[in-house]
Amino acid sequence: MTKEALEARLSALKQEFETGQQKLRELDMQQSLVRERLLRISGAIQVLEELLAKDEAASGTSG
Repeated sequence: MTKEALEARLSALKQEFETGQQKLRELDMQQSLVRERLLRISGAIQVLEELLAKDEAASGTSG
């Protein structure tokens, strides 16, 4: 290969590498947002389950 061809290939690979790094950063951010959302949902589920259990216990003792 000629020097020009090697330099062109190197440039293309560097660009592809940068594009891959950017995509990875975006995916990491998206993963973080999904984890936060799941944590909030999990907390809400726990609260609702506790409220339902408390309601069932209260209605079981009064009825």
